[in-house]
Amino acid sequence: MRFRLVPTPVQERALLDHCSHARFVWNLAIEQHQHWRPGRKNAPGYAEQSRQLTEARREFAWLAAGSQTVQQQALRDFAHAMSNFFAGTHRRPTWRKAGVHEGFRIVGQRGKHWDVRRLSRKAGEVSIPKVGWVRFRWSRPIPEEARSFRVRQDRAGRWHVAFAVIPPPVDKPGAGLVVGIDRGVTVSAALSTGERLSVPGLRVSESDRMRRLQRKLARAKPGSNRRAQVKMAIGRLKARETDRRKDWVEQTSTDLARRFDLIGVEDLRIKNMVRSARGTIDVPGTNVRAKTGLNRSIHAAGWGLLATRLEQKAPGRVEKIDPAYTSQICHACWHCAAGNRESQAVFRCRACGHVDHADVNAAKNIRDIAAGHAVTARGALQPLGGAVSREPQPVLTSG
Repeated sequence: MRFRLVPTPVQERALLDHCSHARFVWNLAIEQHQHWRPGRKNAPGYAEQSRQLTEARREFAWLAAGSQTVQQQALRDFAHAMSNFFAGTHRRPTWRKAGVHEGFRIVGQRGKHWDVRRLSRKAGEVSIPKVGWVRFRWSRPIPEEARSFRVRQDRAGRWHVAFAVIPPPVDKPGAGLVVGIDRGVTVSAALSTGERLSVPGLRVSESDRMRRLQRKLARAKPGSNRRAQVKMAIGRLKARETDRRKDWVEQTSTDLARRFDLIGVEDLRIKNMVRSARGTIDVPGTNVRAKTGLNRSIHAAGWGLLATRLEQKAPGRVEKIDPAYTSQICHACWHCAAGNRESQAVFRCRACGHVDHADVNAAKNIRDIAAGHAVTARGALQPLGGAVSREPQPVLTSG
């Protein structure tokens, strides 16, 4: 649950100090682990690093001026990140950079280590160590089970506070409706109902301004105030684009979870799809610029975020479907041919002449496959007379 934080100038300086202290402790822990080599003594764990932090705070006044709670929590987060890395579930923790990774986390019992209170219909306050009560925009109640929160500043200079609370899933309608979703670049999400949804990006005037600012940034001297101002302006436009994409994903995922009992989506390996085509010096890639533009379009369409939010809001009701040939199969007669898809938007079956939007036709195929999986795996959503999406089965008679 994320809220917009509204600190005063004095509080903002204190928050930035907390961010710098947490980043310093994190990077120092990474440096200690990078010195480890096979045959050497093990890198220090959280207990040893916590003792070293106490000695460092005793020696350096600028570090002691910060919050020990914030600094120790950064060490706990690093230890947890290393545990996840050794378990094979996450990547190795990386360096944190000023201006990019600005944030810290507070964990503890509400009312004892931190607290939150409501001031008015649209305003609340959260207690942060060595900062005091900081206002934020109250948009929904915060459950009592919240045990931690994270404060973060984005590249546009905005502050946010996020409370670690898992919201309840969206209730299914119970009408037995199934929907298929085909994700694309031109049409972000095509539904089997015929709806075509697209992520709202930057307007034409905003895109033109973005290009002008990027050219201005290329001419600015590194380290100058003008370059910092241009980077902030670009960050504001990027944040506006990201906010619109996230808002679209939230509204779309909630609407789908409320309307349909089963949601079929393509099982896409997005990480592999957006890999760079640059290649190496010995084996350079081909069509690098075109592939770079495609990767940006995939990220801008919010493919991964939409699937993730659907699984979180409708757990157990999202069916991942193999996308192979779903764009070449005719929904009317199930004839499969590469020539059926005449263009990005037009699907015309070579066998029966069925015409449809290409993405919508693929979404209908995904819906039928998802419904068939639901029938065979869970015995649900099966119409009268049996599953219509199953292939004809031979009738076995006894001789």
